[in-house]
Parts: sequence; structure tokens; C-alpha cells
Amino acid sequence: MNFGEDSVAAREKWGGLISTGLKVQIASQKDLSTFYSPGIAEPCRKIAQNKELSRTLTLRKNTIAVVSDGSAVLGLGNIGPEAALPVMEGKAMLFKHFGGVDAVPLVLDTQNTDEIIDIVCKLAPSFGGINLEDISAPRCFEIEKRLNERLDIPVFHDDQHGTAIVVLAALNNALQVVGKKIETVRIVISGAGAAGIAIDTLLRAAGIQKVDLVDSKGLVCCAREDLTHQKRDFCSLNCGSLAEGIKGADVFIGVSKGGLLSAELVKTMAPNPIIFALANPDPEILPEEAKKGGAAIIATGRSDFPN
Repeated sequence: MNFGEDSVAAREKWGGLISTGLKVQIASQKDLSTFYSPGIAEPCRKIAQNKELSRTLTLRKNTIAVVSDGSAVLGLGNIGPEAALPVMEGKAMLFKHFGGVDAVPLVLDTQNTDEIIDIVCKLAPSFGGINLEDISAPRCFEIEKRLNERLDIPVFHDDQHGTAIVVLAALNNALQVVGKKIETVRIVISGAGAAGIAIDTLLRAAGIQKVDLVDSKGLVCCAREDLTHQKRDFCSLNCGSLAEGIKGADVFIGVSKGGLLSAELVKTMAPNPIIFALANPDPEILPEEAKKGGAAIIATGRSDFPN
């Protein structure tokens, strides 16, 4: 099957994959008068007296905004807001299908940090929460932090916190299968952007002490002079390439780009290695290749691969 062509065809047929709908049926003049004018004036008056009521009397009760500037879309990079819209629409689809949450995709034609923050703050009265998506590091860290400081609704960056939570849950399960303890394993994380930094943060909070972060230039070594302050917070004394860093590691977590890992590199890891190749749409290593290298557990971010 060609999932890419099928995806385009589905969107051409339906004009996207989500739509608005009604929670009530308008079947009479009474319904129209109740749900719209003149009845609608009363909830307006109540909210004007107490803005908190907008959280229970309007769509804010169950609606979030999925916000992106198109600067770090999947593994495709900075492809812009219009090209990011299918992913934001797809995320809204997932929120509705799996969580029953209504979500509105909002792609912004700016990659200026201050402008994004101001726009989201001005839109916030329409939503019960904000889900940031596919915004490049290190801007994403500042955007999320400042929005949480300014807004009184939840602000969640899926690429950071969503990915980190899922990885930790999967890792706990995988370690039980291979009989290793979380306090003793050594982990290599390929990718030092939003997802990689957040995963590293959560893993250390969970008690993992041996974590090596890898970016496009190799291990995030404290001796390097090109580190952002976020990377410097997670640097290690180990220097060198991914190939050097992965030797003897128990776990590989990839949130970088496809094809970085090979069966030969997997063979250099500790016995019964765990491979989370999560780059999307193309993983760091294909499942069959990882198995050739002796991987005990392999997981990818794609639903079409048997993990």
C-alpha cells in the first residue's frame, strides 16, 4: 500500500479530515429561540458577570487549539504553516477519536517568538487549553514557558511532554521484558531538539543517571563550545560520534531523522538492547534491520510497522 498517495486521495475526497458539528438538534422555532436569539443573551449576561462561566457554558469546556508555525513538522523540517496544516488537522482527529476532545488546528504565518505568544494569548478566550505542535527548538521552550506564565489555561507542547511521557511509559514496560532496572541502564538519545531534551529531562527525573544526548554534530559533550543553554544543561563528559556513544548502551531512543542507525551499530550495544526509533515519517532504523542487529525490543512511531 502507498499510504502517502492514499492520504492525499482521502483529503482530496473529503476536503480535509475534520469538520464542525452540532451537539444539539434544531428542530423547531423553540429550539432556535433557545439556542440562539433571544435565549442566547442570558448566557452572555452570566459570562459577562463571571468570565469563569465561559468554561462551562461554551465550547471552551471541551475544546483546545492545536497551534503550529510549521517550523519543525514531523521529520520534514521547516516547511511552513500551510504544509503543516495536514498534521495539525490529523492531531485534531486523534484528539477527537481517542480522547473525545474537540480540537481546532491553527497554523500561524509567523515564526517570531513574541508574535506567536501574543497571538495565542489573544486567542486564548476561545479555548480550554493550548496544544503547541511542531515548533522548532530552542524557540519552543521559551514559547511554552511564557505562555504558561501568562495564561490561566493549560499549555502543552506535544513534541516535548507528550513524547516524553509515552517514551517513559514504554521504557518501563520494555525494561521489565528484558529484565533490566531503570536505575542501572545507559541510554543514548539521538536528537537534541524539543523531544530529545524533554525525554532526557523526564528520564533523569525517573531515576536514570546514565544518559548521553546526541545531536547532528555528535555527542552533546560539555567540552563543546557550540551548545545552547538547553543542551548545556544535559551535556556529558563523553565526546565523539553516535557510533562511539552507542557502544555498550542498553537503550537507543531516536527522535532525530531516518536511517541514522544500522544493524552493525545495534550489535555494539549491550545484550538485549531496546530500540525506540521514533523519527517520523522515517525511523532511524527499520524494525527488521534492528532485529538483525540483535534488538530485543523495537518500537517505531509508525503504525504500519510491526513493532
